[in-house]
Amino acid sequence: MDSKTPQEVRVRIEKSIAPGVGICLIIASAAWVLGQNFVVVGGAIFAIIIGMAVRLFWNPPGLFGSGIKFASKKVLQYAIIFLGFQMNIVRVLETGRDSLFLILLSLSSAFLAAYFVGRILKIESNTNILIGVGTAICGGSAIAAAAPVIGADDQEIAQSISTIFLFNIVAVFAFPVLGRLLGMSDAGFGIWAGVAINDTSSVTAAAISFSAEALTFAVIVKLTRTLMIIPVTVGLAFKTPKEKNGGKIKITNVFPFFILGFIGTSLVATSGMIPAATLVLLAQLSKFMIVVAMSAIGLSTDVVSLVKNGKKPIALGFICWAAVAVATISAMAAIKIR
Repeated sequence: MDSKTPQEVRVRIEKSIAPGVGICLIIASAAWVLGQNFVVVGGAIFAIIIGMAVRLFWNPPGLFGSGIKFASKKVLQYAIIFLGFQMNIVRVLETGRDSLFLILLSLSSAFLAAYFVGRILKIESNTNILIGVGTAICGGSAIAAAAPVIGADDQEIAQSISTIFLFNIVAVFAFPVLGRLLGMSDAGFGIWAGVAINDTSSVTAAAISFSAEALTFAVIVKLTRTLMIIPVTVGLAFKTPKEKNGGKIKITNVFPFFILGFIGTSLVATSGMIPAATLVLLAQLSKFMIVVAMSAIGLSTDVVSLVKNGKKPIALGFICWAAVAVATISAMAAIKIR
């Protein structure tokens, strides 16, 4: 019998992700240097641009796939956990509480737009729900959590994720420009990015390109918004006929556990257990990890395929995205958050 020791298994896993992570590190290093020299653009956006440019001419073979996926998902989650080291837990709780109204407005805007526009465009019900959930909460992660609950098939999932991802990329480039044109403050832009941009990766990329202070607000608001995946998914489970989803839902498959890590590092930072100089280094590490994750996002983005996804889902995705962006920034203006 061919049995492997835990050490051998671990080495094998590390080797499998090494090529993909390696190419992301190379792109991230170049993007980091460019970001230091062109601060208005920032390393995260450079990383996405370089990754997308590489993808136009080279589709990474299977050898790189697992590492690129690891960088786009896990490295980003670790980056957010490390980002907690520069947060005060009191500030985290206060910002999350104060943004709750805007988060609920964001959810309502996305779901209403998806429902009514989806019916007008005669888009299949599951696709409507998935695009609405992806826009309202946290992009691909929310879609992945909701899909088995409503009994969505692979084509509906792929179509919804690619639609959401298209507007994630648009938001990364458009939001910082709009924020500066509107004269938004760091806090105002961070809150807006946190409630109006779909995916966590796009929120962090847009916010960090605006300013480091905007990033802190954006991450807190976005993580609070991500928690909405739990009540929404449970609600969908009750609404969906049991024969479509088997009548089962596991909270462990839905709950974004990396949020607990972020809260834990915030508690450590607030306690004063770690010297200030070390916290600064950890904060820099988290920002570089974000750039690494953005490199993976760029390498994973096939722009041609995204555009070919279909006119109706793209139209629905755009209207949901625009509805959330306009509703939230209008509400922020009304309550004088700039």
